[in-house]
Amino acid sequence: MKRKNIVLIIATILVVTSFVLKQFLPVTASSPTLGDYHLVTAIFMIITALLAGFGIVKKAIGALRYKIISIDLLVSIAAIGALIIGEFWEAAAVTFLFVFGDFLETKTLEKTRNSIEAILKLAPTSVLVLRDNIEVEVDPDDVEIGDKVIVKPGDKIAVDGKVIEGTASVNTAAISGESIPLSKTVNDEVISGSVLENGYLIIEATKVGEDTTFARILSLVEEAQDKKAKTQKFMEKFAKWYTPAIILLAIAIGLIFWDVKMGLTLLVIACPGALVISVPVSIVAGIGNSAKHNIVIKGGDIMERIGKTKSVAFDKTGTLTYGKPEVVAINVFQGDEASFLRLATIGEKYSEHPLASAIIKYSEEKLGSVNETPTNTEIITGHGLTFTYNEETYFLGNKKLILLNNINLDIEQETITKLDNEGYTLVFLASKNGLIGTLSLFDTLREDTKDLVSNLKRSGIKKTIMLTGDNEKAAEHIAKDVGLDAYYAHLLPEDKVRLVGELKESDGPLLMVGDGVNDAPALATADVSVAMGLNGTNVAVETADVILLSDDLRKLDHAINISKKTVFNMKTNITIALITVFVLLLGVVLKVVDLAIGMLVHELSVLVVIINAMRLLRYKGRRKKKHE
Repeated sequence: MKRKNIVLIIATILVVTSFVLKQFLPVTASSPTLGDYHLVTAIFMIITALLAGFGIVKKAIGALRYKIISIDLLVSIAAIGALIIGEFWEAAAVTFLFVFGDFLETKTLEKTRNSIEAILKLAPTSVLVLRDNIEVEVDPDDVEIGDKVIVKPGDKIAVDGKVIEGTASVNTAAISGESIPLSKTVNDEVISGSVLENGYLIIEATKVGEDTTFARILSLVEEAQDKKAKTQKFMEKFAKWYTPAIILLAIAIGLIFWDVKMGLTLLVIACPGALVISVPVSIVAGIGNSAKHNIVIKGGDIMERIGKTKSVAFDKTGTLTYGKPEVVAINVFQGDEASFLRLATIGEKYSEHPLASAIIKYSEEKLGSVNETPTNTEIITGHGLTFTYNEETYFLGNKKLILLNNINLDIEQETITKLDNEGYTLVFLASKNGLIGTLSLFDTLREDTKDLVSNLKRSGIKKTIMLTGDNEKAAEHIAKDVGLDAYYAHLLPEDKVRLVGELKESDGPLLMVGDGVNDAPALATADVSVAMGLNGTNVAVETADVILLSDDLRKLDHAINISKKTVFNMKTNITIALITVFVLLLGVVLKVVDLAIGMLVHELSVLVVIINAMRLLRYKGRRKKKHE
């Protein structure tokens, strides 16, 4: 890059000198000449063309080795041809403008990557680790799982881990979008990429290197920039055939009109530079904007699919709700309350379901710590689990699990129906001897979920649906409160997959939002899948096309809108590029456009395309209506 800048500076001095000499050094009968120019003027022009054109010709030859007919080849032919026929000024102007245009393109494209670079700067350059009770400064890549990482005020957290000592205020804004610093103390989880504002922490590393949250985000964003949209792939194929076709057309025009200069001019003005760059520059800007708003959209092809979305399906727990349900009541049908809670807590020891942590938390508040563990635990996806304790088998889960194991609920049915009608999520605990008791849980709806659904309608989404494994009444209560068009309850993972397929058939392209393991198959089936990133499971994040890094579901509306704007921007850029080529071609035929003007307008069209794409970086999301 440094060498390119030096070449550009020297070429600028030379081309300006050439222009001045062209204007003020007249050609007289006694003066030495070369072609139509004074010898001194011609020498400066030739040197300019050779200096600026050397890199262009070198790139053109390099591309030809791989059987690629590039834009550089068109400019090289035009410049060499101009030198041969004595049009030294055109040769100098064309090569200089191409080099200058390349410089401006590089600089403006760098700006579209600023959002990504802002994330990259969060990566710490060193980490303080406690080894053998001595503080050692190591490279982030040398940190190992189990290491005790010391974090002081102003430090960037380099690992995912658990706090084992200290209390501090941690800023996670760059990763999660959470504007208010979070207080962290012993046993709290922390994520890489966060910044410690005050206090101090000693963290036991549980994820290091490429496995950390921060590294995964970087990897996802970098991969997203490399994934091409269908339109981009088409434009690259088009350019592959377009460029040699232009060379043949230029030869034909030159022969038909017996005008070499016209043929060379055609080569320059027909360069598909703006056309080739029109799509990728929009995608890079759109992905950059998304990253700045804590959204990862995994490529241009995803953006195109989002733009076609007609309906949105939501999982309930952890998506429309916070996924942090609380036990609000218990009903015991056998034994006492303490025994019932103890059994339920023992059964949930090895479960990762959100309901399990809520039950354990409630039990610990009532009974204190329960240290016993179950045996023969078997997770039954979509139903719950079975476990053995004191040589007796227990069933812990939803109503379907109880009925599948032929446990009679006739005696308790009235109570169960009443709780169902009140919209609670019920967890049943039973043995072969019958139902022992139920826990009633309720999950809190996310803030502004109603506004999100309303905004989705304004964004052109025709239908919003909820898919949940929860009971009918709980699903109905949430759906009505949020304003959804439809809901489906009591769903197993395979039911969600089936429904997603049916909804795609009936309502058109479908986007699905989820966060759990049981959502992964349905996410994979949807046209576009969205995961709640930081709180979502690894499998949901890996399956999803879009990741909302923050806990703010409203980001979904931003993701949809920036995708639609990016697709529109791509189409606008293609139109600008095509119109420019058409107008310039017409100008060549009418002999009002020469080599230098053609190259100038061509480079300007490239810049217009880039600047148009850069507007995407300034998009901040939907403006609120005055009455909102």
